[in-house]
Amino acid sequence: MSEYNYDVIVIGSGPAGGSAAVSAAKSGKRAAMIEARSMVGGNCTHKGTIPSKSLRHVVKQILRFKNDPIFRSVGDYRTLTYPEVLSAASRVIPKQVEMYDAHYPRNRIQLFNGEATFIDAHTVEIALADGLKEKLTAENFIIATGSRPYRPVDVDFSHPRVYDSDTILEMTHTPRSLIIYGAGVIGCEYASIFAGMGIKVDLINSRERLLSFLDDEISDALSYHLRDGGVMVRHNEDYSEVKADESGVTLTLKSGKRLRADALLWCNGRTGNTDKLSLPSVGLEANHRGQLNVDQGYRTEVDNIFAVGDVIGWPSLASASFDQGRAVAKSMRGEEPDLVASDVPTGIYTLPEISSLGKTERELTAQRIPYEVGRAFFKHTARAQISGEDVGMLKILFHIDTYEILGIHCFGAEASEIIHIGQAIMKQEGEANNINYFASTTFNYPTMAEAYRQAALNGINRVTRMKS
Repeated sequence: MSEYNYDVIVIGSGPAGGSAAVSAAKSGKRAAMIEARSMVGGNCTHKGTIPSKSLRHVVKQILRFKNDPIFRSVGDYRTLTYPEVLSAASRVIPKQVEMYDAHYPRNRIQLFNGEATFIDAHTVEIALADGLKEKLTAENFIIATGSRPYRPVDVDFSHPRVYDSDTILEMTHTPRSLIIYGAGVIGCEYASIFAGMGIKVDLINSRERLLSFLDDEISDALSYHLRDGGVMVRHNEDYSEVKADESGVTLTLKSGKRLRADALLWCNGRTGNTDKLSLPSVGLEANHRGQLNVDQGYRTEVDNIFAVGDVIGWPSLASASFDQGRAVAKSMRGEEPDLVASDVPTGIYTLPEISSLGKTERELTAQRIPYEVGRAFFKHTARAQISGEDVGMLKILFHIDTYEILGIHCFGAEASEIIHIGQAIMKQEGEANNINYFASTTFNYPTMAEAYRQAALNGINRVTRMKS
């Protein structure tokens, strides 16, 4: 029987890789972690989720200060620069690194900092920071190297006025105007953040509507509030040329439009971080976006090599990546992984934020499923009136005959928290998944959770009137 240094080596210490390594170690496996950065946490901690959501939080506080007369009376409102806001947002990153760093010695996981390259299916070579190289062997490997922003070759990202969603976190000036190319989740989030700072934003969308995977009503609400915040949203547009000079950037669109701004933020897709792994040496090939194909157990075409997180594509959510890490550790032990991607709620951190779970109205209509809608508008909720965050609504879709909850969609403050109450009921089996739960349950008052009772009564009353 072959002898290996480790039972499993994980490449990449983001949410997927970190949870995979810890789960494997807790089940008795000899585990090692290889991280290219000098600090653990992956893109989630250093370039993506944590810094961008922290930036959003700071801007949200600025807006609250700016719009509330009681705060303005304390002193004159002063415009903060982007570097100042970014500095405040960055304070959480060391705390995250410290927390994740503690997981490795506590679980006896050996940590190596360097670039990993496959030699064969059981061997990797690590290029260490000091220039030395080291070879490690393992029975199994888990690739969790994450992703990075996609960069087309005809856009000069070396220019100091052209950014992607990683380098925007290093911008050292405050633009008066900004073009954001790409209106996916990241583009919409940054559009609301920069508009919240008073920066003029042009958001270029190559599709007919914003975030078309959302329920249409929620997508429409996002579009309205972005425009209300000063964002110019342009649909059905594709670029033909990007020209940057000392004073700004000109974006020429295929429609003939020419847009000019102080800077450009490119948010059009992501690429899996697989190009430095030497995948051909183990018989693997990534797709055109650098992503790996896996089966239901997260196994690649090579039996002892698994992959999780953004490097396998959809759903590309940090929340799902944590669960995928635990699931792949079970799969590696020969157990059935229990993560179902359709059960993962979306969390979109625009201002206001969005979260949804289950079917949309469009999907239910196409499937000819008889359903009804229950709505609660935050402006009618006492807690929202007290906090001043009264923009938004909670929307519940349920079967008109069985009252089974089929979808939940929320737009407004703390939407990504509110969604979990409905998620808990939707996960119940059989008749326990029923909108009547919310109508017959007492919620604390005043709370945002009370919106579930209002939405349930709204929907049930509509069905009752129809049947009477």
